[in-house]
Amino acid sequence: MGNNVKLDAHGEMLMQQYNELRPTLEQLSEKAYDLLRHALRKQGIYVTAIEHRVKTEKSLAGKLELKGAKYKSIDDITDLVGLRVITFYTDEVDKVAAIAKRIFDIDWKESVDKRKLHQLDAFGYNSLHYICRLPEGGPRFELQMRTALQHVWSTIEHDTGYKGDVKIPREYMRQFSRLAGMLELVDDEFSRLRLLLTDYRRQIQSLVKSGQLDEVSLSTDSFRSYLELHPFDRLNRRIAAVNQAEIYPVSMMSFLPLLESFGMETLGDVQNFIDGNSDEAYQLALSQLAITDLDILSSSAALQYLCLVYVLKRGEGREGLKAIYDTINGESDANGMLADMMLEQAKTLPFMQSN
Repeated sequence: MGNNVKLDAHGEMLMQQYNELRPTLEQLSEKAYDLLRHALRKQGIYVTAIEHRVKTEKSLAGKLELKGAKYKSIDDITDLVGLRVITFYTDEVDKVAAIAKRIFDIDWKESVDKRKLHQLDAFGYNSLHYICRLPEGGPRFELQMRTALQHVWSTIEHDTGYKGDVKIPREYMRQFSRLAGMLELVDDEFSRLRLLLTDYRRQIQSLVKSGQLDEVSLSTDSFRSYLELHPFDRLNRRIAAVNQAEIYPVSMMSFLPLLESFGMETLGDVQNFIDGNSDEAYQLALSQLAITDLDILSSSAALQYLCLVYVLKRGEGREGLKAIYDTINGESDANGMLADMMLEQAKTLPFMQSN
């Protein structure tokens, strides 16, 4: 045995049992990993990592040297196979645990929820530990579930030797405890903030669906929910009918900064913008498309023509048009040429005559 590990006769017997069991343990590790990975994916739970391993002979020898006498047989050692799931948020640990209970048989007497121990300096060890067995039987294995921050902290503690044999001075232990407390607070706050944001998005979606647009501030989330109502479809179909064009879907989120630059603060402002400019936007589209045989139309066409009309009606001319093209296409000298062409085509339209 390497590294000067000395095992007594009982320890040697356990090591022999381990070596005989090793192929079974390898198969168990892979099967348990696959079962858990597929179950999490099926439930739509995305985790930062799923790890699995079989305890090495070296690691087992060290364990047997220290406390081999407590194990009657190799079956009493529950961590020969270990799985670890690392989640992004604290509440996801419980979701993973719920799934584990469905696909594995849990040994509740041996399992422990270290999160409930409330030790001030044990943040990185506050994992949820289940001792499991496959439904069809076989050796037991350990499943650890913890958050990414808990995992990072545990690694830091191990790297710094905080849990090692050398006694750490009291002032350093106090600093470790303070940092652990801060990280635990951050862990909890991330989960709390996610719940608040989820509730906020649901409120926004509810207001949008109920038509209370004036009460909804214009933002990334609210605009995305608003787009689910397909507010530009009617104008798009009207424009597409000019050439019997096919409409293909694209994202319209790139127009959000443009709408904000127009001073729009609520979804009600956006709806009024559509209602107040749709006829003119159709006129502008008609003047441009009627002389072409374009048979494919982007779903952002209506919104683009609405924006073009909006700046033209406000008398912002070439600079206003170029700013639109710069926003949606990226800044380029070619956008100036597009602005000149659009300005020339718009000159004869009725809404330009009234300006």
